Amino acid sequence: MKHSLHCYTETQGWNKPLDSTLDSPNTLLIVFSSSRHSVTLRNELEKLGSMYPQSIIMGCSSAGEIFDEDLLDDSITLAVIRFDNTRLKLAQTTIENPEQSSEAGKIIANELLEDGLSAMFTLTDGLLVNGSDYISGLNRILDENIVITGGMAADGDRFEETWLICGNKISPGMVAAVGFYGERFHIAHGSRGGWDLLGHEREVTRAENNVLYSLDSQPALDVYKKYLGERAAGLPATGLLFPLAISNHESDKATVRTILGINEEKKSITFAGNIPEGSYVKLMRANFDRLIDGAAGAAENLVTEDYDGSAAVCIAISCVGRRLVLGPRIEEELEAVREVIPDNSQLLGYYSYGEISPLGSGRCDLHNQTMTLTLFWEHD
Repeated sequence: MKHSLHCYTETQGWNKPLDSTLDSPNTLLIVFSSSRHSVTLRNELEKLGSMYPQSIIMGCSSAGEIFDEDLLDDSITLAVIRFDNTRLKLAQTTIENPEQSSEAGKIIANELLEDGLSAMFTLTDGLLVNGSDYISGLNRILDENIVITGGMAADGDRFEETWLICGNKISPGMVAAVGFYGERFHIAHGSRGGWDLLGHEREVTRAENNVLYSLDSQPALDVYKKYLGERAAGLPATGLLFPLAISNHESDKATVRTILGINEEKKSITFAGNIPEGSYVKLMRANFDRLIDGAAGAAENLVTEDYDGSAAVCIAISCVGRRLVLGPRIEEELEAVREVIPDNSQLLGYYSYGEISPLGSGRCDLHNQTMTLTLFWEHD
């Protein structure tokens, strides 16, 4: 496996020349870009298709681009990876509303389900897709031994429009995944949060999919505003600072959900994933040191017993809520990851509206407010 990582800014251009000799049917370009409407950035994204006509190109808009230990804005980060013994296949579909999310997952899974499929990396629109339903669609088709990781596109803290890049197409309302085929492809994954629980447990007394209407028979939005105090005026963005933990009474781990939007008239809150009616939840709040320790923990979760020191790429997908909370300390979580992952690996990623990674059971799930890592390499 050969790879080259790059970053682009409008003031400095590419940090080093792009290597078009890596172009091949077994080459994957992973791209993360500022969501800001910029003719210059868009032109650079569109050029990739002509420079790498044989390669698979997949990426999305972000809430900040990760390049090694640095967090960038208004930039493009790019990994060009040519595999020697791994076959790749791209699947994509469009989506117009969240109700189509499960079906989109089934479409992607069926298109990639072929002999030799060992793993999948997927990206989705961050606003039009119900991440829980999308993953449920994938899991209905794919066996749990197929590792699924990825993330949802982002738009900073604006929540207006997100988009994907697939080949020569850059558009909102898309879902895409690349499948990895062959025995020499290896993947490791890790995910960890680091938030503190806030207040007492509340029952979800009314919810429909990812829309929460009431907690303990009180309007959900009113409950949130009470806890947020002065910060309530900044909803939905300030809601990222107070995610929701769905209790799992069979284990000590909770599923975390982050806010995507609010409805003042209905007093409801829309989350990035489903909130089961009848479940019990707690609000969460930030603990700076625990968030940074959580990022290091995600790296420590990577299972690398069969890693042989080969060249590797690590994709880091962290939540925009973590970025807003950590503020000027945000690069500390990137440094914490860099210190733990293998020395011969390079780090690239973005800040997202939702993170996709397996649970301890092996089944893929949607995470919010976590640092998730995907490390992949290829044995000779």
